[in-house]
Amino acid sequence: MITTIEKKKKILHRKILCSLLGHKFIVTRNITNHFKEFECTVCHLELTNDDKGRKMFLTPELKEINETLIRFNKKKFHIV
Repeated sequence: MITTIEKKKKILHRKILCSLLGHKFIVTRNITNHFKEFECTVCHLELTNDDKGRKMFLTPELKEINETLIRFNKKKFHIV
C-alpha cells in the first residue's frame, strides 16, 4: 500500500521532470474544430486552448464552458 508521503514524492518527481524537460501533451478531447483539451502524459496537467489558440490551465469553469460548446456543436450538426 502506497502512503500519502510516497504519493506526494511521486507527484513532485513528475512535476520536476516536466519543468526540466518540458511537458508531453496529448489531445484528450476535441471540443470543436478549434478547441481541444490536452493532458501531459507525465504529470497529468490538463490544459485547453483559448480563443487565440494559446494553451491555458483547465479550470472547472473552463470545463463547464467546454461542455456547453460540445452541446451547442452537437445541436448545430443535429447529432443529439
